Amino acid sequence: MSAPKKQNMLIAQSGGPSMVINQSLVGAVIEAKKQPSIGRIFGSMHGIKGILEEDLIDLRKESASTLEAVAMTPSSALGTVRMKPTAADCKRIFEMLRDHNVGFFFYIGGNDSAETVHIINQEAIKAKHPIRCFHIPKTIDNDLRSNDHTPGFGSAGRFVAEALQGINLDNRALPGVHISVIMGRHAGFLTAASALGRVHDDDGPHLIYLPESSFSMPKFVKDVKAVYKKLGRCVVAVSEGISDSKGTAIASKFSKEVDSHGNVQLSGTGALGDLLVAELKARTTLPRLRADTFGYLQRSFSGCVSKTDKKEARDVGSVAVQTACQGVKSGSIAIKRKPGKAYKVSYKRVPLTSVARHSREMPATFINKANNNVTQSFIDYAAPIVGKLPKPGRLKGVKVKK
Repeated sequence: MSAPKKQNMLIAQSGGPSMVINQSLVGAVIEAKKQPSIGRIFGSMHGIKGILEEDLIDLRKESASTLEAVAMTPSSALGTVRMKPTAADCKRIFEMLRDHNVGFFFYIGGNDSAETVHIINQEAIKAKHPIRCFHIPKTIDNDLRSNDHTPGFGSAGRFVAEALQGINLDNRALPGVHISVIMGRHAGFLTAASALGRVHDDDGPHLIYLPESSFSMPKFVKDVKAVYKKLGRCVVAVSEGISDSKGTAIASKFSKEVDSHGNVQLSGTGALGDLLVAELKARTTLPRLRADTFGYLQRSFSGCVSKTDKKEARDVGSVAVQTACQGVKSGSIAIKRKPGKAYKVSYKRVPLTSVARHSREMPATFINKANNNVTQSFIDYAAPIVGKLPKPGRLKGVKVKK
């Protein structure tokens, strides 16, 4: 029996960069080099835009040392894009794939990227074009359905936790009210991660507001005043996607810009933080009111990579290639947590439709009844993904007697 004819592989990255997305890229490339059914390994620059423009590089020619250095580097090594393909785009993509004898297509990204893979896969079925289409998960928002969590969240969550830990120390030294606006359109996992750095009972963030709960400005003001009265200071973590009772994101009132997938841009300015500070100034006499918008800082900061996140990001890339080479036509690789007290995960192929486009939200059990903080259930869930955090010291404060 003759050996199966080799086909080439194409891989690309899409959506927002992360600290570990290149681990997935390198995991897929290293695994592909081991597979006898895969010939050349092409990388497309800037996602499907690079495919349409035939802007490709030969990843098989990259040395092992170069690949490992890239794996340890944040952001998207191949460049990225936010682009939804049309039927005409898919026709052009199939022409390019045929020209380069590509039989394996891998796309690393979040739910919009999964939608892109699903669209290409469906158009390929219609056109009877033989291609194996796989989505490799990545999103710092941690909002992919069918996943316990996603690569990128652990490291971004670690950054947020350590940043709020620092803000809390600063605020304790020079008291006032500080608001941090953190990424998260519909899911509050990343903002909730701000709670992981708390060590002492009076550590901030003292208030956490998530997009899963309706945001009330009068209640927000009341909450801040109550914390300040008790502690003489207040640290707040707010998701960029907090919404009013009608489900309209507060920040969307300041932005009309949308991407190709129809998402309103929420994190391009500090408008939300400025609004919250302005409301506190108008309704209270609290001193030192400040707000910071984290923006892109959460995505590509090399000093906060989670060890768990790094390993799992590498694994999903490798598993995607293994699964495709076993003859599976399409899918996405999901991370599943195994039951039991010890943290263990497994990897499972799920249909593209289970992760494409739509996002998941934080479970209600992760949010306190007052809708202004997280529960211990969330801490238990997120802690092993983010990893062990620093524990700041504190003076005992024994007063000198007069």
